[in-house]
Amino acid sequence: MKIVTAAALSLSLLAAAPAIAQTAASPEWRTVAPENLLVIDTAKGRILVELEPRMAPQAVARIRGLADQGFYDGLKFHRVITDFMAQTGDPLGTGQGGSELPDLPGEFQFRRGRDAGFVAVATTPQGQAGLVGSMPVITQPDAQMMVTADFKAGAHGLFCPGVAGMARASSPDSANSQFFLMTGPKDSLNGNYTPFGRVVAGMDVVRALKPGSSAENGAVIDPDVMTRTRTAAALPEGARPTVRVMTGAGVQAEVARVRTEQGAAFDICDVQPPAEVVGG
Repeated sequence: MKIVTAAALSLSLLAAAPAIAQTAASPEWRTVAPENLLVIDTAKGRILVELEPRMAPQAVARIRGLADQGFYDGLKFHRVITDFMAQTGDPLGTGQGGSELPDLPGEFQFRRGRDAGFVAVATTPQGQAGLVGSMPVITQPDAQMMVTADFKAGAHGLFCPGVAGMARASSPDSANSQFFLMTGPKDSLNGNYTPFGRVVAGMDVVRALKPGSSAENGAVIDPDVMTRTRTAAALPEGARPTVRVMTGAGVQAEVARVRTEQGAAFDICDVQPPAEVVGG
């Protein structure tokens, strides 16, 4: 059984196969549903993205649909800016193309219920920073749910490293097929672009993608491509990777570890829930 660790699993959680059986039964881990796991294969390795339909249901449905019909196979990472992001999903390879499907409305904010499993990390002037699944978010406090008609609180995702977002033109409702994977934080995107998932394994691959020229706004000559992109649900059962992401008290312990390590410089973008990948 092949085991690959994601993020920075310095906790040495996966020393041997028997440990997998123990963590699989532990409430401190959750398994990503196959339909919410985007598998991006490249010549430089595999990138696994956990999709988050609670935050951006229309964007996630679009990515799933295009991926599983093979739309993304062979498409270029046409714009790559070091320590910012890698953009792909354009059949023209220029940044000007898209699918034949209608453009999507912006999904810049969402409503968070108590069932979202929010893990609070820090209080900021903008609200509570924390995690919904793998996604970094800013949200109103739980107390706000008591005075809203839907018993939910407003929230929006944060464009931290690893976050996947829908690319768009100047119109907020112009996202179509193109998307990008963050390699650095970018506050100016928060609340202005649609975040729909986060890389849970393969950030080393994202960072290894061929960068573009800064003089050409990141346009890449002879770029890397997505050789195949599917949801795990669309892959043969024996070829599907399985991803488990740390949750509950385990994430709180990871937050405490990173907070101690970073000191006064600590930020929500420093927190990536540890994950493990089995098979595939």
